[in-house]
Amino acid sequence: MEESLIKRLEAAVTRLEGISSNGGGGGGVTLSRGGDFSAAAAGIDSAASDPSILAYEDLISQCVGRALSAAEKIGGPVLDVTKIVAEAFAAQKDLLVRIKQTQKPDMAGLAGFLKPLNDVTMKADAMTQGRRSDFFNHLKAASDSLSALAWIAFTGKDCGMSMPIAHVEESWQMAEFYNNKVLVEYRNKDANHVEWAKALKELYLPGLRDYVKSHYALGPVWNASGKPASAPAKGPPGAPAPPPAPVFSAESSKPSSSSNQKQGMSAVFQQLSSGAVTSGLRKVTDDMKTKNRTDRSGAVSAIEKETRAAKPTFSKTGPPKMELQMGRKWAVENQIGKKDLVISECDSKQSVYVFGCKDSVLQIQGKVNNITIDKCTKLGVVFTDVVAAFEIVNCTNVEVQCQGSAPTVSVDNTTGCQLYLNKDSLETAITTAKSSEINVMVPGTSPDGDWVEHALPQQYNHVFTEGKFETTPVSHSGA
Repeated sequence: MEESLIKRLEAAVTRLEGISSNGGGGGGVTLSRGGDFSAAAAGIDSAASDPSILAYEDLISQCVGRALSAAEKIGGPVLDVTKIVAEAFAAQKDLLVRIKQTQKPDMAGLAGFLKPLNDVTMKADAMTQGRRSDFFNHLKAASDSLSALAWIAFTGKDCGMSMPIAHVEESWQMAEFYNNKVLVEYRNKDANHVEWAKALKELYLPGLRDYVKSHYALGPVWNASGKPASAPAKGPPGAPAPPPAPVFSAESSKPSSSSNQKQGMSAVFQQLSSGAVTSGLRKVTDDMKTKNRTDRSGAVSAIEKETRAAKPTFSKTGPPKMELQMGRKWAVENQIGKKDLVISECDSKQSVYVFGCKDSVLQIQGKVNNITIDKCTKLGVVFTDVVAAFEIVNCTNVEVQCQGSAPTVSVDNTTGCQLYLNKDSLETAITTAKSSEINVMVPGTSPDGDWVEHALPQQYNHVFTEGKFETTPVSHSGA
């Protein structure tokens, strides 16, 4: 069984390398008519045998191979998405070879140059859309992790993204939120899933991070004397692609802020508030009013039911918002179904207030003064450092991951809270009031150990003794 698995893995890696070297996904090398074939071939061989390319092949063979091996034992969607991860790494290897032969393009040309890799990442993202499967956390972890490959788009300190090493680490933080869920869910159920989650993490930390640190700490090095970057072939215009936005685009080098993007639901509410939306409505005459209609009855037709069901429902609390107010407070409000909320430009004097969000994930990069989560449902929050406190109030089913330190975490009137602490935040003081189902996850004793879950008590015994009440948590035992 083990030999058969190794043979299949080697065959898969060979096929991926064949696709890469043949220019699969738009990454091939085109020779000009009348050009020197032998010289071009020599250039390709020279780039492919570069130490950085050989090191990347080792990364694919070892780390990607381990993830594929674990996925083979699970099968199904987990194996499918892991194959896409392997395809993405093979596509990036092809791009790294081409970079050594290509002049640095402009921003528009860079988006076209990176299109083969972007197409693969979009395939992984498509697997997370629609109805959730039993392996949603696996799919989401793998899909989100591929954003780490965007380090290849780094063009300088003013390009609007972190340095390559930092970008890989920050990108994995979002994927780790779902990867930890896999570890917790299967730690006592199926060792294959645990092995897959560990292999996925090691692919990026330390795998990809150490590779970038050794060979591309300051970003890709283009060939000033090479050929111009080839633009993607132009075809007939097609239908607009559905969200989410691709990892790479012509605008990827510009800093972005959700507060100044008036699109989606924000645009709808802006139009409603302006009053312009009513300019085209007809006036209701007396004979059109329900009380004056002669054909009305007590039954509701099937067409009317269908029409009502098709009408979109809007949040009664207000439009979605994500903005920095007065330079001191980040307001994130009424975000529904948003899995890619990120606050990256923050400092220790600012606070973050999250209100009315549902089925969303927020990542806060950097140190802030305090964070408050109020009236949110099924919200995930990943943050680095908090100077004062992290507060959870009036919430249901929230998950919080601390990657740095937080002196205090308070949970008030909340049902269902999963709190992940890292080794630097084990001394955090946790205060709970009127809350239930509070679980705290802490790292195991060994570096590769599983997370250990601790349930905080929600029931207490109060006994009047010697003139005062003594309160002790209730301990449950039994078969």
